[in-house]
Amino acid sequence: MSKIQKIVFQNVPLQNGVVQAKVILSYQLFGQPVGSAPLVVVNHALTGNSQVIGENGWWQSLIGENKIIDTKKYAVLAFNIPGNGYQDEENLIENYQDFTTYDIANLFWKGIDSFKVNQVFAVIGGSLGGAIAWEMAAIRPKAIANLIPVATNWKASDWLIGNVLIQDLILNNSKNPIHDARIHAMLLYRTPESLQEKFHNKLQNSDGLFQVESWLFHHGEKLHNRFQLSAYKLMNHLLKTTDIFKNNNKSDVIKSISSNIHLISVDTDYFFTANEIKTAFQEVKNYKNNAFYHEIKSIHGHDAFLIEFEQLNNILKPIFN
Repeated sequence: MSKIQKIVFQNVPLQNGVVQAKVILSYQLFGQPVGSAPLVVVNHALTGNSQVIGENGWWQSLIGENKIIDTKKYAVLAFNIPGNGYQDEENLIENYQDFTTYDIANLFWKGIDSFKVNQVFAVIGGSLGGAIAWEMAAIRPKAIANLIPVATNWKASDWLIGNVLIQDLILNNSKNPIHDARIHAMLLYRTPESLQEKFHNKLQNSDGLFQVESWLFHHGEKLHNRFQLSAYKLMNHLLKTTDIFKNNNKSDVIKSISSNIHLISVDTDYFFTANEIKTAFQEVKNYKNNAFYHEIKSIHGHDAFLIEFEQLNNILKPIFN
């Protein structure tokens, strides 16, 4: 396993004008040494982390030796969103409402700068990670050759903002906040059809507990055991802050991004809907001819980007070969 490395930044100015006294940016490197091979930056989703490959790697079917993102061919860099607490109790952020995805993207660029690299071959991320990828492209529009936001969008929708509010209320008011918020979130990440196909209304035990209830309790418990409350509050809050056009003209921002843009949606996603991603694609097409739209077909909703590996691999193959 690649060991976690850290960079400490002092007095970091945030988008809202607050100066954060200290931010710890941790990361892991996989594959080739940075500078010796094309660099791929992988951004994790809400409860993810920098461990993208290997036995516990959350995108192990995509990244590794002889995989689509081949570690024999690429340098792979995965940051932890500061405050996610991954293997580091000291790296927590209590003033979570001061941070935006723009701030995180800025910190990722500072991290990349520490490797003295000017050009990134690809930035890829799913959900929250993809939103940060969008922000990175808006901050440095000429620095990324291939921008690949998966199951995400460049601006938080009203539906997303509403659900972030519900999650925040649960996280601040529940007696068992991580557990309960996760149970609510799992229903946003899947679809009615997905759960029906999985459980068929079956009972788990003679006490009348349904299998779907048992499964939700299991997910709540699992996250409760590995995640910090302040980390969940921050990651959830970040989702609603995405807006790459804040203070900027939309067409100017889109025109300035030189990257090949590959937008990947899931047809049944109702967290980041295929429709809103398609709409973004149509807007990009007005200004660029190197933008592409891909759709994963799945009954599993938002989580399909972590489930439908074969489809995702087929979409990504031409980019990384």
